Parts: sequence; C-alpha cells; structure tokens
Amino acid sequence: MSKNRKPRSIKRWIKYKYSQLMRAPGGASFVALGFAIGIAVEMFTLPTYGLAFFLIFPLIYWLNASLAGALLGFVVGKVIYIPAAFVNSMVGGWVLPTNLKIHVPLAPEWIDHILLVNLKLIVGGIIDGILLGFVFYFSVRWAIQLVADKRREKRKERRTMFEAVVTPKSNHATE
Repeated sequence: MSKNRKPRSIKRWIKYKYSQLMRAPGGASFVALGFAIGIAVEMFTLPTYGLAFFLIFPLIYWLNASLAGALLGFVVGKVIYIPAAFVNSMVGGWVLPTNLKIHVPLAPEWIDHILLVNLKLIVGGIIDGILLGFVFYFSVRWAIQLVADKRREKRKERRTMFEAVVTPKSNHATE
C-alpha cells in the first residue's frame, strides 16, 4: 500500500515546491535572480572541484535572491554543462594569453597541461556563466511573471463568476 502512495507523495511534494517557488514573496525577480546565480556558478564549479558551489550562499545573501531558485539553476546548469564546457574552454582560450604556460616544479608535464585546461574552463566559465545568468534571469522572470498573470486572471474570472452566482440570491433574500 505504501508503494502506491510514495510516487504520488513525491509528485505532490514537487508540485507543492513548485507552487511555493511561483508564489515566492519577492516575486518573479527574486526567484529569477536566484536561478541566474545558480546557473552562473555552475558554469565554473567543475574545474574548481565543486568548491564554487559554496559561492552560491554569500551571493544569495548579498544580492537578496532565492535559495530554491539558485539550487534549481544549479541543477539546470549541471544538465547543460557538458555542451557548455567546450564553449567555456574556447572563450577561456580567447581571453587568456596564447603564450601562457603553467609550470609546477617537481610535477609531471601532464599536470601542467591539466591545470592550464582547468584555468581556461574557469575563466571561460565565469564569462559564459555571467552571460547565461543574464539570459536566464530575463527568461525565467518573464516565465514566472506569465504564470503569475495567468493565475491572477483565473482567480479574477472565478471571483466574478462566484459573485454573479451569489449576488442575485443575496439580493433576493434581502427583499
């Protein structure tokens, strides 16, 4: 019996969290800013071995954004990271000097190469993350605002229908 209830309760929990996110007190900008922060930080978190994830918390606090939105943006960033990593590396290669060499004493040459590739990924990821953050901020804010407007319109329709049904009965009862 509990096996049948689990998926429904998970589905219900996800729906509940979605409603909470859509009805966040800060509005669409609050959630969209959190989402943009999450996706921007994800673009350079892999070469930093996950330590960039901890950058989300001070950014959320400093910019007054949604933590749930940031975590959602972080997860979406994980999904799109593999194709974006190639772009990050190219952008990092364009920005960094071409004659840049990294040399760690007493380390094999392949370590130097890995560090150079990671540096390109970090620099390119920061630039691409900021650009993706701007793009996703406006698109997520627009989508959340659209959902809120539809919800407001639906409530308005229901209220007018309810008033149309209730008002004649109450007027008739008072006469």
